[in-house]
Amino acid sequence: MAEKKLPARKKYILSLDQGTTSSRAILFDKKANIKAVGQLEHEQIFPKAGWVEHDPLEIWSNVRKVVGHALSDAGINHHEIAAVGITNQRETAVVWDKNTGEPIYNAIVWQDTRTQKICNELGGKEGEGKYRDITGLHLATYFSGPKIKWILDNVEGAREKAEAGDLLFGNTDTWLVWNLTGGTDGGIHVTDVTNASRTMLMNIKTLQWDESIAADMGIPLSMLPEIHSSSEILGEGRQNGLLPGVPIAGILGDQQAATFGQACFEEGMVKNTYGTGNFMLMNTGQEPVISENGLLTTVAYKIGDNKPVYALEGSVAVSGSLIQWLRDNMRMINDAAESEKLATSVEDSGGCYVVPAFSGLFAPHWRSDARGVIVGLTRYINRAHIVRAALEATAWQTREVLDAMNADIDHAGVDVELTELRVDGGMTANEFLMQFQADILGVPVIRPKIIETTALGAAYAAGIAVGFWDGEQDVIDNWSEDKRWTPDMDTEEVERQYRNWKKAVSKTLDWVDEDVITD
Repeated sequence: MAEKKLPARKKYILSLDQGTTSSRAILFDKKANIKAVGQLEHEQIFPKAGWVEHDPLEIWSNVRKVVGHALSDAGINHHEIAAVGITNQRETAVVWDKNTGEPIYNAIVWQDTRTQKICNELGGKEGEGKYRDITGLHLATYFSGPKIKWILDNVEGAREKAEAGDLLFGNTDTWLVWNLTGGTDGGIHVTDVTNASRTMLMNIKTLQWDESIAADMGIPLSMLPEIHSSSEILGEGRQNGLLPGVPIAGILGDQQAATFGQACFEEGMVKNTYGTGNFMLMNTGQEPVISENGLLTTVAYKIGDNKPVYALEGSVAVSGSLIQWLRDNMRMINDAAESEKLATSVEDSGGCYVVPAFSGLFAPHWRSDARGVIVGLTRYINRAHIVRAALEATAWQTREVLDAMNADIDHAGVDVELTELRVDGGMTANEFLMQFQADILGVPVIRPKIIETTALGAAYAAGIAVGFWDGEQDVIDNWSEDKRWTPDMDTEEVERQYRNWKKAVSKTLDWVDEDVITD
């Protein structure tokens, strides 16, 4: 918290939202209104089945461009920006040479499944729960640690360079901050507790790197960034580059940023973000709850010197990207908006279910051997039924996560009850999906007026650090409801369809075996 008042000219916070499909720069004013937005998509690289990569240099180039677009559209310059907050796609691993600034391999994206063999070897007889009590995470391809190991094992000369102290690792937040603050000319190598908690290398209680896990993965500690809180001044934009002298003051992984932007500050408050994937987080307070039901324990946020706040998280790999698949691969729709029109053109899905296990199943199943299925097909089914089933799949996956969350809370003896679900992300524009979600959860679904809660959460973290906002109460005061959907489906019908959904999920399992891997 800044002790002195900011100069009057500091009117905005700039949020850099480095996501899975695009990078955005969004300017927010004191009332959390959006002043301007710059956005550019980056290439999705698929070298092999199950492999997903991004070009870190393209991402950095796009970030520079979108900052320019936002400032130009707003008609302002960097002198009017009080601070920069960063939010990012978590778990996506970048490894680069600190002397040249060049990545030694493409960023390996969170959806990528190439590290399954590494995870199996690391788990050994203890299996996927080997590091859970330390990190709060399952040993899965999702997380950054095994991705770093893969790069060191497979890129020629990488391990030697790493052991010589010449390589740096970071999720995309770390990559951006390093470049923003000078890169090879004094760039700072940092991350925050939320991103560190997604690497499978950080002790969830001490908030420090765990030397034994890093040793298991063959990762030198010199590669790992310094861990900071989510809201503090980390450094400044370089004087001869982008955003000169502007404080970099906040970092939050994208889903934690959305939780913060949704003002989920009380135990038991839950938000669900509908983006490329689906991510539900429940605030569990200042003590981590280790899941017994397939969820992840993560740091929700840490403001300056305050104690960390934890969350239970259910991560669904494919939701919005399923609609992209229908558009781009199957050519069933022309745009996302058409999906709602088609879905409401039929009374139901006709008994058809789509389970989008494109990268295996994430929470609460954690089955990397799963692959996507469309089941229940008859001659009656047309594309409208399939599109409706695809939208319903997002809601059913969310129901599975919430059931697991409730079981964990009961087991931990935490006395909270879900009374509403706060939602954000692009898919919340689909009113059919939001109503169906309320129907099958049995609680109201509430969309705020500002649905850019991911970028807004990072802006709040940065603004609080420099005194632009006073703290969490300003976030609460700025939050306001836009629309509410209340449950309106017969309970027996909900449970009948849910049983069929679970049958459909069972058909995805045990697909990937040695024959498939060889092919």
